[in-house]
Amino acid sequence: MTDVEVPGLPEFSPAEAYTLTLPERPRPIVLIGAGGIVRDAHLPAYRKAGFAVAVICDRDRGRAEALAAEYGIPLVVESVAEAVAAAPSDAVFDLALVPDQFVSALEALPDGAAVLIQKPLGNTLAEARVLLEICHRKQLVAAVNTQLRFAPYVAQARAFIASGAIGELYDLEIRVSVNTPWDMFPFVFGMDRLELNMHSVHYLDLVRSFLGNPTGVSAVTKRNPRKPDIANTRSTILLRYADRPLRVTVSANHDHEYGSKYEESYIKWEGTRGAVRAQMGLLLDYPTGGEDRLEYQLLDAKEKGWQPIPFEGSWFPDAFIGSMGALQRYLDGSVPTLPTSVDDIFCTMAVVEAAYESEDREGVAPAYEP
Repeated sequence: MTDVEVPGLPEFSPAEAYTLTLPERPRPIVLIGAGGIVRDAHLPAYRKAGFAVAVICDRDRGRAEALAAEYGIPLVVESVAEAVAAAPSDAVFDLALVPDQFVSALEALPDGAAVLIQKPLGNTLAEARVLLEICHRKQLVAAVNTQLRFAPYVAQARAFIASGAIGELYDLEIRVSVNTPWDMFPFVFGMDRLELNMHSVHYLDLVRSFLGNPTGVSAVTKRNPRKPDIANTRSTILLRYADRPLRVTVSANHDHEYGSKYEESYIKWEGTRGAVRAQMGLLLDYPTGGEDRLEYQLLDAKEKGWQPIPFEGSWFPDAFIGSMGALQRYLDGSVPTLPTSVDDIFCTMAVVEAAYESEDREGVAPAYEP
């Protein structure tokens, strides 16, 4: 696209699995869990991609049976043990559970199985270590469903940036200011940690997928005093890259209850030659969602203004096609690496943990005394 000399930086050499190509011979899926995310994203994605779901498992059999009837799933079971017993030999297990249930589910899987684990990889870094040990000990081919990496506008932006079109990145900003309806997710009530683990983990993971591991993390994450039964809902995180002139910020405020006029939901990449901006429409008036957009502007063509970059699909459900597809393509050997492996996502959890530690330390106290 351009004659720019591409330096050896991570944003110029994305993993092959980040393209939204489908596996040539999709494997059957065994779904463990039948909650809202399965209804709203996993199953619509798998239907759209043509992925067959062989078994669905949930302790609430009625809920699982309703989804099985809607999506033509041939078998409903109530326990992980039953799901394992009924699984085809080449199945991919899809753990759509909350983190507290991961250990028992992973221990129940056959050694050497392929599994896609719902994010986050545990509630704490200590839990992530336990999950990583289980996956290694059982030799599981394990990935984590940090699916924002595969949202269609992110995939298109990744390819555009990798082409050198906007030059070397020096600024990456993610900003979300919306009114999140937490009542739709009753499992979050009573959690000690909420915003960073369950939401901004997507953004921290996305940053890592473009820029690699940060060398430092600074964060503020706070509760809403009007909502004492909900943990932290507002965060600002700064990621530092000691060897690059990068400014990386993630700002998420889920308590914007003042109407849609000033709601925001975007990712913006700025480079030495131009910028790319993606509007994440899903979070605007969730779950109805607003408009997705992907645009770019080049410094040497300012008179043209912001120009659209075409893409198809949205975060829900298409990104879930990408995360499952990447695992399946790695299994069939059509891509050489699995960028969302448990080993990689452990590093995302390390960033999350560092953000909480930064909050606890409360920053550097100014020397007010003369």
